[in-house]
Amino acid sequence: MEKTCSLLVHFDKGTPALANEIKEALEGNDVPAKIDGMKNAIMLLLNGETLPQLFITIVRYVLPSEDHTVQKLLLLYLEIIDKTDGNGRVLPEMILICQNLRNNLIHPNEYIRGVTLRFLCRLNEVEIIEPLIPSILANLEHKHPYVRRNAISAISSIYKLPNGEQLLVDAPETIEKFLSSEQDQSTKRNAFLMLFNCAQDHAINYLLANVDRVSDWGELMQMVVLELIRKVCRTNKAEKGKYIKIIISLLNAPSAAVVYECAGTLVTLSSAPTAIKAAANTYGQLLLSQSDNNVKLILLDRLNELKSSHHELMVDLIMDVLRALSSPNLDIRRKTLDIVLELITPRNVTEVVLTLKKEVMKTQSGELEKNGEYRQMLIQAIHSCAIKFPEVASTVVHLLMDFLGDNNIASAMDVVIFVREIIETNPKLRVSIVTRLLDTFYQIRAARVCSCALWIIGEYSISLSEVESAISTIKQCLGDLPFFSVSENEEDADSSKKPQQASSITVSSRRPAILADGTYATQSAASETAFSAPAVVQGSLTTGNLRSLLLTGDFFLGAVIACTLAKLCLRLEEVQPSKVEVNKVSSNALLIMVSMMQLGQSSVLPHPIDNDSYDRILLCVRLLCNTGAAARKIWLKTCRESFVKMLSDKQLRETEENKAKAQVTHSQPDDLIDFYHLKSRKGMSQLELEDEVQDDLKRATGEFVKDADDANKLNRIIQLTGFSDPVYAEAYVTVHHYDIVLDVTIINRTKETLQNLCLELATMGDLKLVERPQNYTLAPESSKQIKANIKVSSTETGVIFGNIVYETSNVLERTVVVLNDIHIDIMDYISPAVCSDTAFRTMWAEFEWENKVAVNTTITNEKEFLDHIIKSTNMRCLTPSSALEGDCGFLAANLYAKSVFGEDALVNISVEKQTDEKLNGYIRIRSKTQGIALSLGDKITLKQKGGS
Repeated sequence: MEKTCSLLVHFDKGTPALANEIKEALEGNDVPAKIDGMKNAIMLLLNGETLPQLFITIVRYVLPSEDHTVQKLLLLYLEIIDKTDGNGRVLPEMILICQNLRNNLIHPNEYIRGVTLRFLCRLNEVEIIEPLIPSILANLEHKHPYVRRNAISAISSIYKLPNGEQLLVDAPETIEKFLSSEQDQSTKRNAFLMLFNCAQDHAINYLLANVDRVSDWGELMQMVVLELIRKVCRTNKAEKGKYIKIIISLLNAPSAAVVYECAGTLVTLSSAPTAIKAAANTYGQLLLSQSDNNVKLILLDRLNELKSSHHELMVDLIMDVLRALSSPNLDIRRKTLDIVLELITPRNVTEVVLTLKKEVMKTQSGELEKNGEYRQMLIQAIHSCAIKFPEVASTVVHLLMDFLGDNNIASAMDVVIFVREIIETNPKLRVSIVTRLLDTFYQIRAARVCSCALWIIGEYSISLSEVESAISTIKQCLGDLPFFSVSENEEDADSSKKPQQASSITVSSRRPAILADGTYATQSAASETAFSAPAVVQGSLTTGNLRSLLLTGDFFLGAVIACTLAKLCLRLEEVQPSKVEVNKVSSNALLIMVSMMQLGQSSVLPHPIDNDSYDRILLCVRLLCNTGAAARKIWLKTCRESFVKMLSDKQLRETEENKAKAQVTHSQPDDLIDFYHLKSRKGMSQLELEDEVQDDLKRATGEFVKDADDANKLNRIIQLTGFSDPVYAEAYVTVHHYDIVLDVTIINRTKETLQNLCLELATMGDLKLVERPQNYTLAPESSKQIKANIKVSSTETGVIFGNIVYETSNVLERTVVVLNDIHIDIMDYISPAVCSDTAFRTMWAEFEWENKVAVNTTITNEKEFLDHIIKSTNMRCLTPSSALEGDCGFLAANLYAKSVFGEDALVNISVEKQTDEKLNGYIRIRSKTQGIALSLGDKITLKQKGGS
């Protein structure tokens, strides 16, 4: 029952106005009452009422009104009432309306003329429009641009009607002539748009006749020109040489919107290096000149697309892109760094790293919001540069080591991991890095950073001076031993208990003594303090990090300290000729280890030492007491070899990922080979010649055919009705980033004409229909293509359902054909992505939505099951292949993917092979939103048994 109207008015259905009351209000002379009556009438009509009795009243009492608001509401009323009978013929009473519309079109007031012309844009009845044609054309010469602008819009709408070309035979010629004399930019834009939509040849003729003046046209007009050029060149690529000159001239337009569209049009039409460089430079200039963060993000997306298709050309613009780091927005900075890191070459890496170093130093001055997070991003970027190009590591590693004591633990961890990797891959820097690390070690405040730094010190302190400095630094950071103290022996306390009690009676009158904690007590109480619980010895202020961290109960760090001391003592035996000195150092190390174990077993800390840390420290004690050759090799060589293998596996994984990203294209055997050298170059510009070369290269490499995946397209065709239904329908589903396009083919299989055929769709989930369904007439055994756009607002499995409704001349009732449901797969929204292990663990701890799916599969091999889940969920396995090798009956792996909406999807698979060869375990899914966790869980439950 809903009807379309260009005005949406709120209406409370609970208090409908009566038709008689509206009629009385309209018949009176009170203008406000007439306005309220018209509004009530319009609202009732929009809610399905017919109100036929009001039409004559409105014609008699509302038509003559001179009030502008009443006239505007009158036109809205005329827009929504039924103007035809059941057979499609115009109602006789509509003739009364024609005279009023003609009077409005020649009214002295320009507002009345303008709104009437706008109303005619929404009128489809030719019988009403035909008498008004002379008056509409006459308004093209009105002095006011508002009237002329709306007259153009009315002519455009009438010309698009089924019989519009007969009503306005010479409309294109009239508008083209009108364009040459019109001065108002908005009116010119409407006129040119009319030619663009209705008579493209006339629009092209006008454009080519005024090529030199395009740069002087207004922004609105220039945007339509660019749209026309794109449309023409898509249909006839050979014509693009004529228009490239216009696009290049518009790159200097004052409007940022025009310049942006020019750059996009250049990239669309040409792959010539000159055009791509011009577009990229334009995006770079807009990136610096525009202040809106959303605009900057869109421009970075465009630059990222250019980087993917024209990598070599974008390398020269890397410093222009880096200037976007001046924006305080973290998303812009992150996207900028992502683009820059893929454009680094040996020629520009020094300049890029120098810029990143300056940005890191800027983060030290001033406590800006999210400075620590930005510093972490910069450190990760420098890390990536240094790994790809080891020669720049020496210029940054010492600067970054100043941030080992950063309050942002994540940033400090990135630095220490970077140092750990650089010290292995750059042997020349080892001595300077170890020296620098020992100098700055006391600044480190985070236990995780201390652990990694201690491992580096233990592995890479080789010479005698380095080993002695390392041991001295660790001892200094631990402070004096022991870590806790007890004042007196318990036996001495028992023996002196009675005399102390007697003395307490005799000296009770003395001044009370002040205890160490600041409280007062008599002498007897003071002596009893000797039997208080053991107290922690904090040490001096200079003995910082390791002691304070140990006294908080972090015995994992204690185990790392013990291992580092054990390695240093073993290496000292190799480089120190004096056995006495070696024994002295080993004894001190053993004392430290035993003190840590005593601290862990004492009552001074709320939690005792954990078994793993205790066993590890005890192992180090035994190692120093009795060292064998095999144990020495494991501690001094095998550990380093394992780290080297881990780094090589990481590099291999990155190489494989880069290969996977590379676009592999092949040329077909029967593809056309076009030798541009043999072509005539007469009249061709340099840009066109470059385009010919690029087209030949694309044909040779098969880039033109890389997207022609016909099999994949066939898989996306969904049958909506049965073969025996009178109307057959099938849909081709195309999923873009934020919308779904259904291209529905409907075939009339009957011998009758189907009237008012309508495709009615509805959605379930976070899907929303964009357009209202339209009615069509389908001839016998003919077909119709109908497109439906659906907006997607989140990553969640959705369902589209509906039916096809139509009428035939023989049957009065409407026939309904129910359609099959279309299930929108979550796999269309997520794509494999990569993140670091640290980032994965951080997100895993933060995300609140978890979906736990029990393993229930017929697959008996753990690795096969993992590969099947990866393939079914379109995710990437973050666990390296080396960690998945072997056959132990257990498997644990992390998977990661990212949705087009920026949502993260985390999956952890933990499976175990039972004695009956079946797999048992759980798949846990975590995400920030509920929809993706539930949808991914349903997908895994459906696919995990091994089905397709």
